[in-house]
Amino acid sequence: MIRPVRLEFRKMHRLRTLPILAILVIAVVALSSISLFSGSTRETFDDPTAMPWAALMLTYTLMAAMTSPILTAVLASRQTDIEHSGSGWNLAGSAGYTPGLLCRAKLAALSLVLLPAIVIQTLLVIGIGTLSGITVPLDVGAWAGYTAFLFLVNVAFLALHIWLAAVVENQLVSVGIGMLGAFLAVFSLLVPGTVGRFIPWGYYAVISHVGQHGGTVAYLTPPYAWIAGFLILVAAVFALATRRLDRLER
Repeated sequence: MIRPVRLEFRKMHRLRTLPILAILVIAVVALSSISLFSGSTRETFDDPTAMPWAALMLTYTLMAAMTSPILTAVLASRQTDIEHSGSGWNLAGSAGYTPGLLCRAKLAALSLVLLPAIVIQTLLVIGIGTLSGITVPLDVGAWAGYTAFLFLVNVAFLALHIWLAAVVENQLVSVGIGMLGAFLAVFSLLVPGTVGRFIPWGYYAVISHVGQHGGTVAYLTPPYAWIAGFLILVAAVFALATRRLDRLER
């Protein structure tokens, strides 16, 4: 598995994956932080009852839900489309790498670059909040928990889009589904939480550690069992689907 993952990293260099990822991270940070510079928001920075960190996380959650489905679709599509356009499946097969193995290697490689990107993204949002003047103590547990879940849900959708991009040569299908997913993710933030549990992209809302009740922002505990079930289900589907690709190759 190590050799095909290394091969995927070489492909990333050609595909300029890291610059694209950096641009999207900066965009999310900028969109999440822009509200910090309004006069009404700045008045709450030293008021614990106003929960400025929770309000910032709510905006961050919205922007992440809006962009993450598109991010995962684009990364997976670009990483997989190279196999279609350059007879990569056949070349990899001659080297002993089956399509299913390549899909798993792509997921591992993209996950390894996505993890630091998500962590840096969160740290930048927190850093801008601190520099803007928020003096209320940071709720480290909530921010760490949301960051971890955001990474895991992104990995889940990377897996789904890698498989889709592998079986459907037209990459507009994968990217189009990602754009639809962005709409559904934002929609799920606006409806009762139980609705999002039955929408795949709704898990960008389900993992939220903050919510708005009667005009006030408050921390909440996400449904861990539902999140774990979703992640396990996606992992099982991806494993079975990629093994099926291996059997078809034989």
